[in-house]
Amino acid sequence: VISSLPQALDGFVLVVTSEGLIFYSSHTIQDYLGFHQVDVMHQSVFELIHTGDQQAFRRNLHWALNPPHSPEGEPSPGGGKSLGSSAVAYKPDQLPPENSSFLERSFVCRFRCLLDNSSGFLALNLQGRLKLLHGQNKRSEDGSALPPQLALFAISTPLQPPSILQIQTKSMIFRTKHKLDFTPLACDAKGKLVLGYTEAELRTCGTGYQFVHTADMLYCAENHVRMMRTGESGLTVFRLLTKEKRWKWVQANARLVYRHSKPEYILVTQRPLVDEEGGEHLRKRSMHLPFTFATGEALLYQSAYPLPGFPDPFQSKGKTSRSRKASQRHGGHSQKDAVDPSSLLGAVMQQEKAVY
Repeated sequence: VISSLPQALDGFVLVVTSEGLIFYSSHTIQDYLGFHQVDVMHQSVFELIHTGDQQAFRRNLHWALNPPHSPEGEPSPGGGKSLGSSAVAYKPDQLPPENSSFLERSFVCRFRCLLDNSSGFLALNLQGRLKLLHGQNKRSEDGSALPPQLALFAISTPLQPPSILQIQTKSMIFRTKHKLDFTPLACDAKGKLVLGYTEAELRTCGTGYQFVHTADMLYCAENHVRMMRTGESGLTVFRLLTKEKRWKWVQANARLVYRHSKPEYILVTQRPLVDEEGGEHLRKRSMHLPFTFATGEALLYQSAYPLPGFPDPFQSKGKTSRSRKASQRHGGHSQKDAVDPSSLLGAVMQQEKAVY
């Protein structure tokens, strides 16, 4: 059934078990929701669905649109992870025939969307039917083998057709993988095309903040801290330095990926923006800040540059070996050596003046 569906769908294929687990999703889910195919498979579908639509989705998973009710005050059993004990196993003779119209489904549901800049949810129309999902090899509590159970096979399409601009930018969505301190680890093929770097070049350039515009560093760092606390950064719009020494605006959402209940790495989904979009986000961001170093308003606070006690990052690159030897004689280490290269200041000091 899945393999026979055309690739050029204006949406993505979704197969959800009666327990609410995503058994399969086509790779095009990334184009509409921003989640990678591998990240959503075998996860609870209710983690992606708006709380106001979860009960409706639950009803559509049941052949008679009448699933067992959760206890009062529990919107989703197991904390929303899956249907758990509320799922009922049926024998084939207890279900209507697979070609029955009772098993056809068409409904609207709001899904979490990493690419949406307004509500964070995208309304999708799910159209398909309940079919028996074979090859699960599940067993009941007494150890006996369970027969195949119904699962929802559906094509999910946005209610509103995408604009021309969305279609153009959707095709350039790319993903990067980072250590917990944001050091780059990997980049997909589209990311290499947008930024121009190879994975080896990304990994050998130090911290990921070296690719971030100075005026965006504190903004990105704030969302980085939020992600470490909550697991997700929220939409972040900033400038990345390309290999051609140009600044590229991107809209990104970073989230933690866990292994054995511990955060293992950061996965970032990024969508390139045109300069006009980036500039609009920058203006909105400036309205929320008391001042910004990027426009010189920090002079109101009598902040000198370079900062007292720190070298000029661009002048320090021109130091001779004689000056370095002199600093070592007087203090043992130069001021530049005292700056942590993985800090924001260290990232700025390693950027080239020419890129600004």
